[in-house]
Amino acid sequence: MSAALRQLLWYLIAGTRGGVNRARIIEALRERPYNANQLSAALGLDYRTVRHHLDLLQKNGLITRPTGDAYASPYFLSPYLEGSYTIFEEIRKRLKPPGGRFG
Repeated sequence: MSAALRQLLWYLIAGTRGGVNRARIIEALRERPYNANQLSAALGLDYRTVRHHLDLLQKNGLITRPTGDAYASPYFLSPYLEGSYTIFEEIRKRLKPPGGRFG
């Protein structure tokens, strides 16, 4: 499982445009649950941009939200990512810009 997750994270975080914003979203969701609107405000990103990244992360099994899919329902890290979060941290540390923080 960890090899597949490592490959997926390298692709989604390091290998595609928008990876930095996806990493910021994952980091924020690790701190606490957010809905799309809250993430947009907290990260200073356009709502549609946040929705795009959330949809991509959810489609790939990295985040989840309660059944019902209501507008305001919060997102959480999935058990898949939560259980192997150190893999994400390892990749993120290698990609951190000189300032030390994404965004």
